[in-house]
Amino acid sequence: MRPIVIDCDPGIDDSVAIMLALRSGAFDLKAVTTVSGNLTADLCLANALRVLDHIGAPDVPVAKGPNKPLTRPYPRDPFSHGDNGLGNLVLPDPTRQADRRFAPDVILEQAEAAGGELSLFCLGPLTDLALAVIKDPDLPKKIKDVTIIGGAFGFHAAGSTRATGDNPASEWNIYVDPEAAKIVFDAGFNLYAVGLDVATHPEVELRPSDRERLEASDTKEAAFLLGIVDFVEKRGFKSYCGLIDGLAIASLIDPDVLTFEQVAVAVETESKLALGQTIVDRRENFRWTDLPEIKAASTVDAPRYLDMLVGAFCP
Repeated sequence: MRPIVIDCDPGIDDSVAIMLALRSGAFDLKAVTTVSGNLTADLCLANALRVLDHIGAPDVPVAKGPNKPLTRPYPRDPFSHGDNGLGNLVLPDPTRQADRRFAPDVILEQAEAAGGELSLFCLGPLTDLALAVIKDPDLPKKIKDVTIIGGAFGFHAAGSTRATGDNPASEWNIYVDPEAAKIVFDAGFNLYAVGLDVATHPEVELRPSDRERLEASDTKEAAFLLGIVDFVEKRGFKSYCGLIDGLAIASLIDPDVLTFEQVAVAVETESKLALGQTIVDRRENFRWTDLPEIKAASTVDAPRYLDMLVGAFCP
């Protein structure tokens, strides 16, 4: 099984993604690290421990990063994940102990231990990974691939109409710590970005048949997903809000779930109006030649993803 680390900010959809990674049987989850995003990293740490305990997961180390972005105050989140960050679903306090190591150090140690075979999922802001690469600039050569939930790249109108940052143009994970995102994009990782273009696509919605399977299941994962969907829908949002981060996990389980295109992209770190925007240079002429190139998801096979997710939660 492929060794992975999940860096995340649980968060409703992060929790669903952790469950999918474990229940898919495709990965050897070496560690979970938490970053300040949906909540501060300390609260995310507690939630990650709760989720792992709730589903009876193996003893996966869980370590936290800093409680603020690299250079900015922690911002106001325009979307709430509930009073407890888990859609107000009540999970028992964790029984397992947190790992005392600093999250960026855990990423570095796992990359070394995996001998170039580690896959890293970054489901929140990129603060932890930026700190890791600042400490070891050779880290991009030591990680097989990095898959992030972040940005919007102009492939679908949902990237704009369902923007999640606290301005008209940005996505929340990049908006929280744009300086960290710029460091990561510039570092030379084999980087795959799952942006709002696909993660909030109108087809990424639970179908009536999906809900029937989940309701008929007696697994904790199925009950959790239904509870999350109920939480977001009662607030006037759609079910995709609970499914976003799972797409990153799904893309490595089945490469046919997402199509990626190479793009040259910059991260806006100054403008109040567009802070955190991922700007793609697609010009035929006069293109900037010094922008980092990453692979951004351009299309999603939503039925394939939903079949995988529901199938993993309803064995």
